[in-house]
Amino acid sequence: MSPADTGERFPGAWRTNPASSVPLFEQLRLYVIERADKGTLAPGTRLPPVRSLAGELGVAPHTVARAYKELEAAGVVVTRGRNGTVVCARDEAWSSLSAAAAEFAAAAKAQGASFAEAVQLLAAAYDRH
Repeated sequence: MSPADTGERFPGAWRTNPASSVPLFEQLRLYVIERADKGTLAPGTRLPPVRSLAGELGVAPHTVARAYKELEAAGVVVTRGRNGTVVCARDEAWSSLSAAAAEFAAAAKAQGASFAEAVQLLAAAYDRH
């Protein structure tokens, strides 16, 4: 179900958490990925313009622009100039990888690892394989 199906406009009630150790752009990036993976941001869904979303979230436009840029580099969204930023279709392999990442994140949090420590562990494991 997409936000359009529920009448909800992205990002809905979601807001960044300034108290988190996770950078604001990363919080937004992860939120978009989570919604895309769950299908609540359906392929073809147009995300708000950078300045509009920044104002709604109360963050600097650079924060949203960086999140969008990283989402585009990861193939989650595509920016079509004046036509805006649109969610791309996700394949089954990406969904499986996302699920594994979510499990790792939950395990790391449960054991008290910080975000930086979890990233270091993941990077070390990635380099070994």
